[in-house]
Amino acid sequence: MSRSGERIRGMYRAFAEALGPSRWWPGDTPFEVAVGAILTQNTNWKNVERAIANLKQAQAMTERGLRALPSARLEELIRPAGYFRIKTKRLTDFLDFLEEESGLDIEALSRKSLEELRPKLLAVRGIGPETADSILCYALGKQTFVVDAYTMRMFSRHQLIPEQTDYHEVQEIIQSSLPASVQDYNEFHALIVRAAKEWCHKSRPLCAQCPGRSLLPDTDRMAI
Repeated sequence: MSRSGERIRGMYRAFAEALGPSRWWPGDTPFEVAVGAILTQNTNWKNVERAIANLKQAQAMTERGLRALPSARLEELIRPAGYFRIKTKRLTDFLDFLEEESGLDIEALSRKSLEELRPKLLAVRGIGPETADSILCYALGKQTFVVDAYTMRMFSRHQLIPEQTDYHEVQEIIQSSLPASVQDYNEFHALIVRAAKEWCHKSRPLCAQCPGRSLLPDTDRMAI
């Protein structure tokens, strides 16, 4: 394995030891996980939780329950997640996809392959690589790693990815460094999110306190 691969695996072990199991992504059903993945675009999780609580209270957190809601009512319920009109359209488009692919049964999608599902999800308006992979990994149990802004920030600081890179290149670097396992892809991404919130802040990162400090390049570690 390459030196960068060893450091990535070391980061995984260090975060797992420091933070413990993540049990990620929060959601009672695969459909709730998928809805959460769409609602969390451009907002924080606390706002998404409020929107999901509204949907549950309205007994609309099922494929058919959400489909039955008029657009104005759906906008009202998901308003806490922000961009509620745009996200109503995205949820509606996702429901159209579900109806066409599986008769509004998200669990039936898990019988399809990753190679078949991913391009179809990416063709849904408003679903980009991060949202698609979140649905595939966390809702459908597919073997794909979710790359987000936390991942980009942390891996750039650790010089584990090129300065000029894209989503799929970072995803390939990480997937080639880990066992080909849905569980490992799920857990490592969750640990990256938790570690970024705890130590790897956008500004004023707490590098000296981070369990991944020993895995920083030597010059950066000496500067702490």
